[in-house]
Amino acid sequence: LLSPLPALPACSPLPALPACSRLATQDVTHTFVGDIRSWGAVALTLHGRTRQQRYSRQADWQYIRRCAELAEPTQLQLIGNGDVYSFEDWNEAVGGGGVSTAMIGRGALIKPWLFTEIKEQRHWDISSSERLEILRKFVAAGLEHWGSDERGVETTRRFLLEWLSYLCRYVPVGLLEVLPNKLHWRPPAFFGRNDLETLMASDCASDWVRLSEMLLGPVPPGFTFSPKHKSAAYSTAVPKDGAPGSGAGAAGVEEDQEQG
Repeated sequence: LLSPLPALPACSPLPALPACSRLATQDVTHTFVGDIRSWGAVALTLHGRTRQQRYSRQADWQYIRRCAELAEPTQLQLIGNGDVYSFEDWNEAVGGGGVSTAMIGRGALIKPWLFTEIKEQRHWDISSSERLEILRKFVAAGLEHWGSDERGVETTRRFLLEWLSYLCRYVPVGLLEVLPNKLHWRPPAFFGRNDLETLMASDCASDWVRLSEMLLGPVPPGFTFSPKHKSAAYSTAVPKDGAPGSGAGAAGVEEDQEQG
């Protein structure tokens, strides 16, 4: 929607192949990117680091653009991916030429209004009440899809809690000393401008459960939750102990499975 790919023929094959930029420690994509179009693909999504590197380094957009230049003569559309977290990041990624557009993963999980910021070219100091309304819409969609019975409620809750394990990493624009914020930065713990903003910034799973209870009611007896992406600082939720979370802050060495 933000930067659409050129129109493709109606008979075009399945459009995209995913790839990481490196195999182990060696760059490899540039060695075959010129052949991919002949294999039947019309687009390639290229991530600027390897799965093994996870988020221990920033995405290598210089290498992504190098591969895009090699792909251009074959009319392969190359879609870059990695570390887009602000409209400045977007502008830098797609404005330098080469790539057809950019894909956003982790940045959209943490800051789903990122697309509005890119479209309007501004930093949005979104309020905690506006963010809660986004969660309400998410919950409403979940209940519509999975149903409002006990099973539907708890399925919706599980997906909500997984998402909250990303959303808690957002630091409000009004609290930042430097703009734009970068995806790999890990801020110290902080208090928000109101209780809800502070609760949303907690990296404690029991506080995510508290937020889910505000939207879906009490959890069932014996309920526990631990996020699937297993960041080192996340502990299993103990929803009834009443202990406050530690707030936003360093989440240790991340081990997320998703690209972004």
